[in-house]
Amino acid sequence: MSASTGSGSARSGLAYLAAYDVHQARVFGRCSPKTGIVPFMDLVEQVMTQEPSASARRVFWVVDNGCSHRGKAAADRLTARFPNAVMVHTPVHASWLNQIEIFFSIVQRKVVTPNDFTGLDQVEDRLIAFERRYNETARPFKWKFTPADLEDLMARIERHEQKEPHFQQPTGCGHQPAALPATT
Repeated sequence: MSASTGSGSARSGLAYLAAYDVHQARVFGRCSPKTGIVPFMDLVEQVMTQEPSASARRVFWVVDNGCSHRGKAAADRLTARFPNAVMVHTPVHASWLNQIEIFFSIVQRKVVTPNDFTGLDQVEDRLIAFERRYNETARPFKWKFTPADLEDLMARIERHEQKEPHFQQPTGCGHQPAALPATT
């Protein structure tokens, strides 16, 4: 649920964490000096204590396998704090399936680039202002990726891997997590 957006100020860093309500096209964001379990759970608290999540029967948190919410311990921590929350992990290297990644792409193009900031406070102000404007005008994303598209993509990946047998996916925890709550 986070994306690092800047560095090089008196503060050690800045992370923008956000969750996306797929039904209402609403972004819940916050800035933090770093990523990790505590900032992630602070974002969860922010989302889950507001409607519609607070009274929803279930809220699905779709997350990638980032360090702050990987594995059973993270899922248990989430449901211990919010019994109506269900953590769902995207497949490894498939965080692009998560709609918050679309929002982060928009942020990258419209807020972070070009990188003409004089400090992290200016980055934070711009991120918060953009989120406010975005929430005033946003409409839910319409998925155009069909099962046939997925089948085609999987076939292309398989062909690519057959051509390059030594092709290996990167490992580690360099990519920051992303999430998206969906209520039912």
